[in-house]
Amino acid sequence: MQIITTKESLQQAVAACKQAGQTIGLVPTMGALHAGHASLVHRAVAENDICIVSVFVNPTQFNNKEDLAKYPRNIERDAELLRGIGAHFVFAPTPEEMYTAEEMNSTFSFDFNGLDQVMEGKMRPGHFNGVVQVVSRLFYLTQPDKAYFGEKDYQQLAIIHHMVERSSLAGTFGSLQIVGCPIVREDSGLALSSRNERLSPAEKETALGISRTLFESLKWAKEADATVKEVEQRVVDAINAIDGLEVEYYEIVDQSTLLPTDTFSHAIGCVTVYCGPVRLIDNIKYA
Repeated sequence: MQIITTKESLQQAVAACKQAGQTIGLVPTMGALHAGHASLVHRAVAENDICIVSVFVNPTQFNNKEDLAKYPRNIERDAELLRGIGAHFVFAPTPEEMYTAEEMNSTFSFDFNGLDQVMEGKMRPGHFNGVVQVVSRLFYLTQPDKAYFGEKDYQQLAIIHHMVERSSLAGTFGSLQIVGCPIVREDSGLALSSRNERLSPAEKETALGISRTLFESLKWAKEADATVKEVEQRVVDAINAIDGLEVEYYEIVDQSTLLPTDTFSHAIGCVTVYCGPVRLIDNIKYA
């Protein structure tokens, strides 16, 4: 496995792979890798000739500088995990390698068709502009045949799909296929997240209340005369009743449009919860 830190070296490696007729699978990450990331990499390795994993904490998608500073980083441990899985290249650039000073300090413009105006978009203005900025650049640099994303970041996945659909009209990314992969959870049910590293053992136990409540809500949704709004409020009340947890939002929306829905058919519930100072996200599909 080769660790690459410059765009030029990455493009040279990609060109050699393309010349050899090899297919490329890309797994974009911000590092602090866990079993959820590993599941994406395993799939990319199995489905492509070459697997490229990016490890880059993207500053343009953070609207909270303190959160950016505290985001866990451990490239040595990440590289060890990726080497064991069979990744071929790790792209680990600096922010200065990825962006010019102007790009770093300006907002990337993109037509999200409203997908950035709900849930995470409301709470983190500019976040998805940074996501699209870095992911589109990674697609350009690696020219992947398939790119793999976890469904825990469901709104992000929907926006990446939208970006590729818009770009495909111009042939920007060729026939790139976006592959959404299921949430990986601990045996307890807690969704795996790099941010879990910031939780104390007691906070991890407390955080279990998030997934437990979401799974319980599947039963609530099947109760006679249950409405979407009632289940939303019941989830918020149940999580907020747990000492140490505070819901930022819980919304049940259509899986395709991310717009509010009044039916549980094709619906997904997306939640963000603070466990102490750590912001955690999760979701549950109702049908």
